[in-house]
Amino acid sequence: MQRWTGMLRLTAENRQGRTAAAHVYHQGAYKIARPMYPDDTGQVYYYVMNPGGGYVDGDRYLMELELGEHAQALITTQSSTKIYRTPHQPVLQLSEVALKHGSYLEWLPDPIIAYRNARYEQRTVIRMERSASLICAEIITPGWSPDGAQFAYDELALKTEIYMDEQQILFDNVKLRPHGKQMLSMGRMDGQTHLGSMFVIGEQATPEFIEQMCDEIGLDTLPGRIGLSQLIVPGFAIRMLGNSTQQMEKVFGIIINYVRQQWFGKERLALRKY
Repeated sequence: MQRWTGMLRLTAENRQGRTAAAHVYHQGAYKIARPMYPDDTGQVYYYVMNPGGGYVDGDRYLMELELGEHAQALITTQSSTKIYRTPHQPVLQLSEVALKHGSYLEWLPDPIIAYRNARYEQRTVIRMERSASLICAEIITPGWSPDGAQFAYDELALKTEIYMDEQQILFDNVKLRPHGKQMLSMGRMDGQTHLGSMFVIGEQATPEFIEQMCDEIGLDTLPGRIGLSQLIVPGFAIRMLGNSTQQMEKVFGIIINYVRQQWFGKERLALRKY
């Protein structure tokens, strides 16, 4: 059996219109807060926590999440994922997610902050049935270093695989290796410091919906540099470059709230972390 610094397993199911945990297990430096129900839609909110305050050399974390039929959950983190020096081995974060018929997941962790000489590897595998819906978003920010230099980390490698009915519909591989290179140059970060990715998948995400969303939220007028691509199944991917966490969270929030309201009639999302 593989040795993990922290492990979390969560299975949630719909119980008469309200999503609740059917099984919860965590060990080591991985915890999950008590469930929250901010509104009357039955969607459960969970906060994942790292009691150690950050990831260090050789840490290995595993999260396994399953949503049963028609379950609805929002999973976020208590704070940013902070990666410190890793002189010997990179930090590994492995997440495996299963979404059953009619389920809906919002996976919205706080930003990843990589500090000087940090190495981080993240693998996310999501297996969803065709009737399930998904919103997942991630922001990468450069961490502080003693000399004030940006991009002082060694490597960030984030790999995301999404399968629908066992067919791969998305493979996203981001690798940032700034050491000795001009990260702000054209073709890299193009003068920006923050990188964001978002994937929205669901039967409602038709080409007509995507066009309507872009018009109504004014996607081309929002701050930052934003690109949107339609997926091979109903859904879209967004990549964004910006210069602050707040800027990117604002843009992502506009998109997320639009989808939540249009698809499920949910109120605006407000995740207070302080």
